[in-house]
Amino acid sequence: MRELTMEEIEKLATRPGVKKIAVENFLMTVHHNTAVHTALYNLAMDAKLYRWNRATVNAIRAGIKLAQTEKSY
Repeated sequence: MRELTMEEIEKLATRPGVKKIAVENFLMTVHHNTAVHTALYNLAMDAKLYRWNRATVNAIRAGIKLAQTEKSY
């Protein structure tokens, strides 16, 4: 997985209803996971532990998906 840019993270973190700090913190380190299933597992565990709302989880999930792609310029 590639490292997301600050612009990509900011776009996801400013979606309506998301917990901005949760999205930023999670996505800033998501590239350390080499496997998507590991990132999704961590998301599920953190979402349950911190009681993230659906908008926050969906934004992070979109970020994980984006991290799987090649960087677009």
